[in-house]
Amino acid sequence: MTIDIPRPDECIDVVAGDGAIIRLRQYARPNAMRLFLSNGNGFAIDGYYPFWGPLAERFELIVFDMRNHGQNPLAISGRDGHTYAQMALDLERVVRGVSDRFGRRRSIGVFHSMSARTAMKHAVEIGFPWDALILFDPPNVPPRGHAWHHAMDVFEHRLADWAMQRPEVFKDPSELARQYAETRAHSTWVPGAHDLMARAVLREEDGGYVLACPRELEASIYLQAMTLNLWPRAQAYGGPVKLIAADPDAKGAPAPAFANRALAEEGGYAYEAIPGTGHLLQIQKPEECRRAMLTFLADRGIA
Repeated sequence: MTIDIPRPDECIDVVAGDGAIIRLRQYARPNAMRLFLSNGNGFAIDGYYPFWGPLAERFELIVFDMRNHGQNPLAISGRDGHTYAQMALDLERVVRGVSDRFGRRRSIGVFHSMSARTAMKHAVEIGFPWDALILFDPPNVPPRGHAWHHAMDVFEHRLADWAMQRPEVFKDPSELARQYAETRAHSTWVPGAHDLMARAVLREEDGGYVLACPRELEASIYLQAMTLNLWPRAQAYGGPVKLIAADPDAKGAPAPAFANRALAEEGGYAYEAIPGTGHLLQIQKPEECRRAMLTFLADRGIA
């Protein structure tokens, strides 16, 4: 099964403070609320289309990849600029760039994993531009001494080691699609998502395909998760926030599922775990993820 993504109505480039390009795609819907959507580490937002595609029926969508991912060219700042601190500044530029180009509009941030952590940092340190913020399974790391700190440390270091060893050159996207499909954590994605994500995270180079986000940059983000000191209470954001997470009761549940449940309980978050899902819950159970988000917004009279 092949999934084709419709052409956006408009594309614009936002230039970050260090010159990095963030390429935004707009799916217009007059007078509708605006959703901003972005990706997790090593992935690309086009690969999440099974989740966000149907939302274009009722929202204006602004979809974009985080720096050095997906459709964005590699930034000349390299690893020095590939930080959560810089990505939070990038997000501020994205929000302002969209308002400048398309006008101000009520907006909701919808972010997964790395981009969700970025949105958390942006909200508590820079500002809360959203009518609501939806966080899909951010890899939250509790303070040292917390019951789940060690498990998250092991989890992030294992991912960093894996990233540094993963293949980075492919003859064809189908090679990477097969790798996704054969991986236990990714095997339950909806039909067509393995091929879609593979095409989204690769770019053509010298007659073959390479990872759009170099593995060294991917690994660096996993390690940075342990240094953020970001465990905010829900009240710290300045607006409505919902945490939608992987299922901690599922067999083989990853460490973030437990860390997110702990953060929700300790920090007073609106929280929902999607049964039977892991970290890529939006392309395991996209309908359930949309429902969890839309119910939260409807209950608060936001959308």
